[in-house]
Amino acid sequence: MHLLHRITEEEIVSKCKSGSIKHQELLYKQFYGYAMGVSMRYSLNEDDALEVVNDAFIKIFNNIKTYNTDKPFRAWLRTIVVNTAIDRRRKELKHQANTDIDEAYDVGSNASAIENLNAQDILKLMKQLPQIQLTIFNMYEIDGYNHDEIGQILNLPASSSRVYLSRAKEKLRHLITIESRNHG
Repeated sequence: MHLLHRITEEEIVSKCKSGSIKHQELLYKQFYGYAMGVSMRYSLNEDDALEVVNDAFIKIFNNIKTYNTDKPFRAWLRTIVVNTAIDRRRKELKHQANTDIDEAYDVGSNASAIENLNAQDILKLMKQLPQIQLTIFNMYEIDGYNHDEIGQILNLPASSSRVYLSRAKEKLRHLITIESRNHG
């Protein structure tokens, strides 16, 4: 049987902590798909997502000795991928975050529209959001950050995070309504 199927995640991590290049390759192969999935939510295209994943794995291998084995490895890896994606976008986000807060609009709803769409349709619609809205939507709704944490990470007030999340949801509702009419 192939080595990848017999060795546990804990063993791979342990060998990576010892500096084994072979086990770093195994770790990369085992978690590449997961890391790419996380990265794609924060990236505008696959090439950008791949760069984030590769940068994240470099950070992982450079810092794996600091990984606390009492916590799930997947969660540690996800945090590094998310932070790497955010770091790559921080400069662009800083420029996009200069929108006046008075431009926020009321949030409406059309919850039934989403029933007609699959996950791929929704991910495609998410890519139509401005980068700041996409990032904050992902951080808040998918990765569980609160607005204060988002504000600290992105260097913007928590109130701005709330506004951008509201805008992202409203734009998604609008896009979903249009898309569901097209599928309907």
